[in-house]
Amino acid sequence: MSGRRIALVLTALLGVVGLASPAQAALPGVDIKAVDMAVVDMEAVLKAAQIDPRRPDSALTPGSKDSVLLVERALNAKGLLTSGYVDGHFGTKTVEAYAAYQRSLGYTGIDASGLPGQTSLKSLGTNRYTVTRVVTAGTRVTFRGATVNTRTRAMLVEAERLLNRQLVITQGSYNPGGDPTSAGTHDGGGVVDLSVSGMTAATRTSVARVLRQVGFAAWVRTPAQGDWAYHIHAVALGDPDQSTPAQHQSGDYYLGFNGLANHGADDGPVVTPKVTWEEYQR
Repeated sequence: MSGRRIALVLTALLGVVGLASPAQAALPGVDIKAVDMAVVDMEAVLKAAQIDPRRPDSALTPGSKDSVLLVERALNAKGLLTSGYVDGHFGTKTVEAYAAYQRSLGYTGIDASGLPGQTSLKSLGTNRYTVTRVVTAGTRVTFRGATVNTRTRAMLVEAERLLNRQLVITQGSYNPGGDPTSAGTHDGGGVVDLSVSGMTAATRTSVARVLRQVGFAAWVRTPAQGDWAYHIHAVALGDPDQSTPAQHQSGDYYLGFNGLANHGADDGPVVTPKVTWEEYQR
């Protein structure tokens, strides 16, 4: 049998036993480079990492299982996740294990929240998997007088185009401790509060609907809900710079909740399917 045939057989066998790469079991005469490594879909992993910890059970996020399993196997190989949690569900234990891996790379703060970023995800997959559908937050910029990242700016610009109106940002991203009522949601990237001054109730709802269409979890917040004035709170789904509270709000949005501490039903405009910025662009 030729080396190429052996490589193909080896790939099939490793797929059966669940290994991500033949690099751990190379055979003499087999050209490892000829064997394609497994692929992790970063978009799918990010979605699962936001939704799964908020689930009441160990259900899997559709389309994410294969990629999450590869990540969990890599964490298990590093001694950070026990085999019992290598199940395709990116729950709290997997988040904790991934955060530990991020800290091992020297990351701190929001960079070690357990939400996979491009650099850490690729590093974890060395000799095990490659990464596709990479999501990046981009650089921090000033937009409408507030700090956001370039991904969030692009989303807001598209929402403004669809609405044919300019939005007013009252609080941007990367603002730890800026507003105690925000409960840490603005500490990282992808989160903005928008003024609704002069808007009718119908217009407020229309703005929230368009924000959802381009990839935000967006709600009209009212004084009856907390110590704040009427405003729109928006979280960019899938932003890898999200703070942990923002991750939780994203997961709650996917699962049909309002993103508040009372864990109430979603009170925003219905938009289906619920998409990320990348999915919207496709």
